[in-house]
Amino acid sequence: MNFLKASWTNLISRAFGRVASTKFPTFIQVGINKLYTGITGVDLSNFYPHSHYESLNALFTRELRFDREFSKDPSLVISPCDGMVSAQGDIEKGTALQIKGFEYSIKELLSSEIDEELVGDLDGGSYMNFYLSPKDYHRYHVPMDMRVEKVVHIPGALYPVNFKYLRKVPSLFVKNERVILECHDNQERLFFIVLVGALNVGKMVLNFEPRIETNRDIHEPSVFSYEDKKLQKGEEFGMFMMGSTIVLLFEKDFVTLEDKEGKSIRYGEVIATK
Repeated sequence: MNFLKASWTNLISRAFGRVASTKFPTFIQVGINKLYTGITGVDLSNFYPHSHYESLNALFTRELRFDREFSKDPSLVISPCDGMVSAQGDIEKGTALQIKGFEYSIKELLSSEIDEELVGDLDGGSYMNFYLSPKDYHRYHVPMDMRVEKVVHIPGALYPVNFKYLRKVPSLFVKNERVILECHDNQERLFFIVLVGALNVGKMVLNFEPRIETNRDIHEPSVFSYEDKKLQKGEEFGMFMMGSTIVLLFEKDFVTLEDKEGKSIRYGEVIATK
């Protein structure tokens, strides 16, 4: 039954992706864009106008028109995205919350492709989940200067990740397709960035790793390792093709989180202190 449901969520997402990528005549596309922003509440004040986007997909993945300012202080960690913090807290006995009352296993989220010893280093550390709704800016940015050691792509289902489903489907993040970045800061402290797919997310894109293709007929994990892949704080490193979730996991004694749970947040806003 779960396999069947997973298949349908992926098929729906692929079909939606094809429609969203279609370029209609300009006057029709502008109307579609205006209808979408009106229904979802998209605010284009920091972006290009409706007529700039040749498809719904271009609107979903819109880039900022002006650079957003953020603190360059290396002791401050910034939000990687716009969205809402659905849950945050301490990683206890290898678990974290997808939303209040619903736990998931960190080990299962990260998969067997991540060293068990590294998973153990997260116990007693911190987590923060960011939910990106259809109205949000869908590109993601580097939360601090970092080095990427490994990227793992885990195929899976594409259940919705809104609050209704977070309260309905146990371990939803573990069931969904995801891309996992194993990272280290300048002092070699460990953290993970987990990009979680969702219904209608046709793709999760990593700018530095074009070999990753999400929402395809792939059943085995893919693993990519790097010698010296460094990314700078604030740098854009990819995008979702619609709303989804980002999970940050920090090793013990790495960061002190700001209280952001249940609050809307924007890329560049301070979320933690090292």
